[in-house]
Amino acid sequence: MRYMEKATFGAGCFWGVEAAFRKLKGVISTSVGYMGGHWPNPCYLDVCARVTGHAEVVQIEYYPTIISYEYLLENFWNIHDPTSLNRQGYDRGEQYRSVIFYHNSTQEKIARHSKIKMQNSGQYKKDIVTEIKAASDYYLAEEYHQQYFEKQKSKQV
Repeated sequence: MRYMEKATFGAGCFWGVEAAFRKLKGVISTSVGYMGGHWPNPCYLDVCARVTGHAEVVQIEYYPTIISYEYLLENFWNIHDPTSLNRQGYDRGEQYRSVIFYHNSTQEKIARHSKIKMQNSGQYKKDIVTEIKAASDYYLAEEYHQQYFEKQKSKQV
């Protein structure tokens, strides 16, 4: 049996973030939920009301022998604007913030190095505002949010 690891990212609305990571070889499963707040057992309406402090996140289980954490981070940086504070596109609020939640000290080190590398790359004209924090309690979002885009495609058939 292969060893799996977890990665958790917030990069705006979790629907699109999850869809982007589900396509990657070595990603075993994804789910969307909430992390980084102070309110126990939040629901979507709580998070949208901006009273919980949570970010919308995607939690990824992956095989590090097939896909590296570094590669997951490359994808993270490329699927959103890490210079936009509490906003992605039309979505506004702290729940849409750019954040990396690390699950161990190795992930923390890699994430911090990756952020510095991206900041120094010249790719962005503004400073990267992405937070890097220890993973905390993860609250699974409601079922209708899970693999949302895939569910919408199946309704069209």
